[in-house]
Amino acid sequence: MTELPLLLLHAFPLDARMWDPVRAPLAERVRLITPDQRGLGRSPLPGNGREPSLDDAARDVVALLDRLELDRVVLGGCSMGGYLTMAVLRLAPERVGGLVLIDTKATADPPETARARLDVAERAEAEGVTGWLAEASLPTLLADTAATGVVERVRGLIDEQPPAGVAWAARALRARPDSVETLRAAEVPALVIVGERDAITPLEAAGTMVGALPDATLAVLPGVGHLTPLEDPAGVVEAILGWYPFG
Repeated sequence: MTELPLLLLHAFPLDARMWDPVRAPLAERVRLITPDQRGLGRSPLPGNGREPSLDDAARDVVALLDRLELDRVVLGGCSMGGYLTMAVLRLAPERVGGLVLIDTKATADPPETARARLDVAERAEAEGVTGWLAEASLPTLLADTAATGVVERVRGLIDEQPPAGVAWAARALRARPDSVETLRAAEVPALVIVGERDAITPLEAAGTMVGALPDATLAVLPGVGHLTPLEDPAGVVEAILGWYPFG
């Protein structure tokens, strides 16, 4: 086992089961921690009355580290999990020994994306999420060549998410700040993984992060889209274990 554990944060609108295809091979080499984020999967949504913010989700991650008595971890995530990773990096950089940024980006939402997130939040609260959210999300979450089993797995995960948690997360994502300067100040090794056909956070976004990070390695996975841990789990495992600097 390597010295520092690896904590991976999942994408929106999924939960920690998205890591199932990479879980066993990673866990053979590193201590792997994959929590559900607040309001999604089996994680409750605290009712604190505050506007949704990834800062509160970042406090959840730090509290988890405290409960597990872990001073530092290699912290990473896919898509929303990457945004949350950057929020933790702002809140408690001393707890982060390395970064794994998978199909994510450091920039804030442009106005049209922010508007779409609010629409998702309002519709989830009004109608629930079953059916429509998966149909709206799948064309950009996965490459059109994704295996049928992967498509159905992602559809099932989306349909099972609590509407209130989806709404909270969508609002928190639209409010997140630009994180380029946060990455520029990160004095830890970083791995950036991106699917070659990622339509949401494309290669250009990965390049922006690599350019900002002082010590970054880029891995481009050919032929796959935004959810590389589900579309190309072997490629993600190989990239992480080939880079992992704490063995």
